[in-house]
Amino acid sequence: MAFLNSLPARGDLVEIRLGPMRAWMVCHPELVHRMLMDARTFDKGGSQYDRLRALMGDGLVTCRQEAHRRQRTLLQPGFRASRVADYTQLMGEEAESVCRAWRAGQRIDVSAAMMALTTRVTSRVLLSDSLDDARAAQIRSALGTIVRGLFVRTVVPVDTPFRVPTPANHRYRRAVDRLHGIIDAVIAERRRGAPRDDVLGTLLAAARDGGEDAAVTEQEVHDQLITLLITGVETTALCMASAFSLLAQHPETERHVHDEVDTVLDGRRRPGLDDLSRLTYTRSAITETLRHSPPGWLFTRVTTRETELAGCRIPRGATVLYSPYLLHHDPVSFPDPERFLPERWLPGSERTTAAQHRAMLPFAAGSRKCIGDAFAMAEATVAVATISSHWRLRHPPGPVGQPRPAVTLGPRSLPMICEPRSRIPVGTPPRARSLTPRTTVTSRTQDPRTAGDNGVDDA
Repeated sequence: MAFLNSLPARGDLVEIRLGPMRAWMVCHPELVHRMLMDARTFDKGGSQYDRLRALMGDGLVTCRQEAHRRQRTLLQPGFRASRVADYTQLMGEEAESVCRAWRAGQRIDVSAAMMALTTRVTSRVLLSDSLDDARAAQIRSALGTIVRGLFVRTVVPVDTPFRVPTPANHRYRRAVDRLHGIIDAVIAERRRGAPRDDVLGTLLAAARDGGEDAAVTEQEVHDQLITLLITGVETTALCMASAFSLLAQHPETERHVHDEVDTVLDGRRRPGLDDLSRLTYTRSAITETLRHSPPGWLFTRVTTRETELAGCRIPRGATVLYSPYLLHHDPVSFPDPERFLPERWLPGSERTTAAQHRAMLPFAAGSRKCIGDAFAMAEATVAVATISSHWRLRHPPGPVGQPRPAVTLGPRSLPMICEPRSRIPVGTPPRARSLTPRTTVTSRTQDPRTAGDNGVDDA
């Protein structure tokens, strides 16, 4: 991560040597936007996506640009704002279910708890009630093993090390087979049952309606479910785990969240649709978590033709990288970038500039922007508000471990201690407190670099 953060000082576009390979890291937010808005020239590809296709198939995240529009059009209705609003109750139910079994003074793994939560929410949205508790637990376990093993498979350019029958390789293959097997079983069961109004129902209806020339094949039904499970469960869980870790390290910020939750939820009421717009500080804390510790921290694209970027000619088939972590931690865009400061994102805040919004890319941009961005923000906001209305989570004594980068970034295991928020009866009006922002961030000198200059350097 320190290496990433050192690159902007070398220029807007930095050439990196990956062994015998060359790659270009885009370091300026305007250039990243230019790349993401031209998905036909900078298509998804490279070793990262080649290995992801081996796991997820040719679904929405990994497909080439020519197939993307059809796939997104098919799935988009399930992620529209009106449908996300319908899921608010479901999200609150699952958040309450996760924390209901906690006890005062209990040491819990917050990462595992958030994985349990997002697995249940995502599976209910995708598959209704097709997953019982046992299969949901199997999916959580399989996803944990897959994520641990996937990063090295996306960065090592040869397959030979992964064919060796090591225990780690065996665990990875068993987890992949288990995940695919569960999804195949659920699809088979659904075909024999009544139609449901969920994502699987939409996919099966599209496959049936097309007849022999179906626009959606049986394999695509499988691939889309695997894709949405993998991308929808772990990243949001890591965001929420990181949020609780950061709040525990910043007590004053945590108090602001608790004050808002107590006021908006009137004690411990479950968040409803109308509450989302009122949980402004909680949502800002989620946004700042995505800036500070973005689960998706590094992505690749491959050029489909020779092109020019930042005054540099890039050949066809070249690997081009961008890193939300790098953009989010550049002090030019975000003064004092290591500081966790939700006030950056409060409505009307003078701290948030147009340039910062351009540099903030936790969900990408352009036609390949994450289809579940609004869903993920609503889920994280509802979950953090629900849990925070009942519990304060504390780090055990000792240093707090730093998140380790893998295919995603975040705490793989996060032990924390449960502390009840309040012993007052549910429904008792909370004591109002001020939500005045804490401090003022000192402005820094504006970016002396100009996007598009010849800022190419070797690293």
